[in-house]
Amino acid sequence: MKVCFVVQRYGLEVNGGAEAYTREVAEHLAQMPGYEVSCLTTCAVNYQTWKNEYEPGVTMLNGVKVERLSNSAERDVNSFNKLSEKVLGAAAARQPLPKDKEEDWMTKQGPCCPDLPKRLQEIRDDYDVFVFVCYLYYTTYFGLPIVKDKAIFIPTAHEETPIHLGIFENMFTLPKAFYYNTVEEKELTNKLFPTSLTKPDNGGKGGVGVELPEGIDAENFRQKYGLDNFMLYVGRIDENKCCPELFKYFAEYKNRHPNSNLKLVLMGKPVCEIPKRDDIISLGFVSEEDKFSGLAACKFLVLPSKFESLSIVVLEAMKMNKPVLVSADCPVLKGHATRSNAGLYYSGFLEFEGCVEYLINNPETAKTMGINGVSYVDTDYSWSAICDGWDKLITQVAGTEFTE
Repeated sequence: MKVCFVVQRYGLEVNGGAEAYTREVAEHLAQMPGYEVSCLTTCAVNYQTWKNEYEPGVTMLNGVKVERLSNSAERDVNSFNKLSEKVLGAAAARQPLPKDKEEDWMTKQGPCCPDLPKRLQEIRDDYDVFVFVCYLYYTTYFGLPIVKDKAIFIPTAHEETPIHLGIFENMFTLPKAFYYNTVEEKELTNKLFPTSLTKPDNGGKGGVGVELPEGIDAENFRQKYGLDNFMLYVGRIDENKCCPELFKYFAEYKNRHPNSNLKLVLMGKPVCEIPKRDDIISLGFVSEEDKFSGLAACKFLVLPSKFESLSIVVLEAMKMNKPVLVSADCPVLKGHATRSNAGLYYSGFLEFEGCVEYLINNPETAKTMGINGVSYVDTDYSWSAICDGWDKLITQVAGTEFTE
């Protein structure tokens, strides 16, 4: 079975959620007997500029053949932001602009890589299935129509303004099948794009398998960074992840609890300003060993984002026996917390404060939540279960019989 993933960025240096997710799935499928897995992508590393940083051409990475094509232009962030105000403003008002105007926005959204659709036309007969990741980018919008009869589409959909652009109404009718990372993503996609109900899918039972690396050491992490009592945030430190709100809520919590020595520790690349406070510690980009050791050492993981389609780090925290504190305004995160009984969710500062106090002051309950989280991940997010689901959907799209 020859499978080609199509995604906007791909590589060890790329730590975005959808892109890291793509690499994990591709690498695990490549290990399955009878599978030959490739990835068609661009030379970009930075999702804000799409600057060509990788060399174009074909390389092998952990069993996956990766073909990178150069982008024809970098994004002018200032002019793109101005265009987005107009285009997304119309989408927010449910008054989509003409198709050519929205497609101009999509081209500037990027990564602008005209060679990628051309390359898909050249190789369409070389593969049984093409897997497109994320609805939001040029690579999917202009690439999917070329191989639609062989396409599995992972929309990574969540409720946000761009998904209401008119250009996506047709795009969501094109793929042969859908792969949803969560039940909530399937429900939203089916609601916004009813034709998706007529296509094969995985029922919303998807995502990634969660495995723990070697070398996890909570005590060594505490000593290395001089940390003890802390909540942990892992991911891009960005306004789009609602990090400024988290900083505000944490500061207010400490003002109202002056005797608390609780700290907020951040792991990830800073894209927005981080307050200069002794109790907010930014570690920057860390190794997988440090990430998991930090999860082992923290009191709980906090994720304020309102726009998530899966959240691998929430699953990793659960696998590490830790409760999670998430935004109630994100259906996917709230769904993880309620189905697992391994987390709390909040809306507004007072609920944030109450949840933090509860997790800190009820260690036995927090411990039970951690146990629940391990069970949830082991049941639904093992790689054997994930790969079995992929095998069934891929063989269906390729027109072959299921093998039990």
